[in-house]
Amino acid sequence: MTVYWYDWAGYIGVALVLLAYFLLQARKLHGHGLAYQLMNVFGAAGVALSLLFGSFNWSAFLLEVAWIAIGVYGIARGAQLRRATREG
Repeated sequence: MTVYWYDWAGYIGVALVLLAYFLLQARKLHGHGLAYQLMNVFGAAGVALSLLFGSFNWSAFLLEVAWIAIGVYGIARGAQLRRATREG
């Protein structure tokens, strides 16, 4: 069995998303924290890469794109809230 770079991207992506969720449940990360959001964005991007270059699946790909968009929104919203806290 040959494992390509995009397979590894997918495996690492899945591990990042699951680890982020586990750490959230274990109360080691906060859902609004930058580390949690970055783990989700990079994890979803890894899975999306594995879908683009490996066996493509539209429903899974759309889920990963949505996951990335939500994570980017969370990062932007967190930055906005931190900036407002510093100014206020």
